[in-house]
Amino acid sequence: MRRRRRDDIIMEYGTYMLMFLASYIASLARLYYVSGILLIVEALYLYVHLARESENLVELRALFTLAWVGGQGLACLRLSRLQGDWSYVTWMCFFLAYIGFGIGYEWGRQYRDEEKREIERDAVLAGRLYLCIVGLFAVSVLCFVFEAVKVGFIPLFSDKPHAYSYFHVSGVHYFTVSCILIPAITVLYLKAGGGKGMGKKAVLVLANLTAAAVPILCVSRFQLLFAAGFAVVTYIMVNKTVRLRTIAAVVLALIPVYVILTVFRHHDVAYLNSIFEMKYGKMPIFVTQPYMYVANNFENFNCMVEQLTAHTWGIRMLFPVFALTGLKFVFPELTGQALYLTKPELTTLTMFYDAYYDFGIGGVFLLAVLIGVAAKQCIRLVKRSSNPVSYLFYGQMAIYLGLAFFTTWFSNPTTWFWLALTGLMYWFTGYDKKKKRDDKIEECLDTSGCGDSDIQA
Repeated sequence: MRRRRRDDIIMEYGTYMLMFLASYIASLARLYYVSGILLIVEALYLYVHLARESENLVELRALFTLAWVGGQGLACLRLSRLQGDWSYVTWMCFFLAYIGFGIGYEWGRQYRDEEKREIERDAVLAGRLYLCIVGLFAVSVLCFVFEAVKVGFIPLFSDKPHAYSYFHVSGVHYFTVSCILIPAITVLYLKAGGGKGMGKKAVLVLANLTAAAVPILCVSRFQLLFAAGFAVVTYIMVNKTVRLRTIAAVVLALIPVYVILTVFRHHDVAYLNSIFEMKYGKMPIFVTQPYMYVANNFENFNCMVEQLTAHTWGIRMLFPVFALTGLKFVFPELTGQALYLTKPELTTLTMFYDAYYDFGIGGVFLLAVLIGVAAKQCIRLVKRSSNPVSYLFYGQMAIYLGLAFFTTWFSNPTTWFWLALTGLMYWFTGYDKKKKRDDKIEECLDTSGCGDSDIQA
């Protein structure tokens, strides 16, 4: 990997600032296509540059750049009648979100080559990863059955619009959907030398089918895409050479499933077109739907900026605490704030929606800095840790940054539940590593028979 220099950073941010300013001026002049194309081109350029520099297709800053700057570029095209001119405060927030992330990501970074550790073929490690897979599989199936019995239906076989929204038993659903971590853990398990024996292979296949079946039965396109994307990111990270055709094959395989789930959600073309209100009425739905799922989130942010009358000073971003502790049932007023949306049906938001809701422009900037720091720590962890579960932290961060336009990830209790679950698996798979290392150092000191390389090992 080529060494990262300060000149590179100055060049990257310099081009971004110039293109952002040009896009803003073009938008003020109502040259919407020009405004959008400038940011889209810049996002693609920076993604390619950062991915080549790091020799990593899923480098975290590259993913965030593609999602955040590229998503904003798509929104600037203004292809829907729901979209309007943004407030200057909105533009400032979007700019500071990217700059803040970069500051957190680069601040204190040491500019030297760092090679990530290879996953060792270890029978004990593989066994523990296998237990994690089996545990998630069993718990997910049991919780899904419990929820289906409790609510009285399965969304896939229900004729209710938005049936998935009602398929929740509080506290249980977190465990139900945790099966989507299984494909990524399977990648680590196979890399560690697992998967031998017909019995284990059968369980592995069944567990991974469950990871796909639960999102399908719940009619959750996002969870299905998350499971697949998480596994792909993990696969890319643990393999030195990855064929692009392999990634393309996964994407192509998911397209028909995505379409089928859209049908089962009772979202026909006429319904979606009436919701999206595209300026060009004959635009194909397979273009309209992904466009609006990216672009309208930025519009929702602008709606909030223009309509919000008072900040909530941390209440919204503390929602995971209220949800995971049950305080939301004791104090329901803590979670009753209004959402500012272009349309009631279009409820997805950006990563920084709640940060502005709570603290304004300063909140957006500070959250971006903190996320940048967290992303940098994820990279350090996978390069320095011998525990393969560290890749699961990286994979989740990659998904959140790659979908930064989609929702308020870090004020979502499911995000923190999955991170806590990953932390538990990290401890379980490697809890005795430090003890073994300490014992080895003590033995070396007693016998004076070890060198520095032995202690570092």
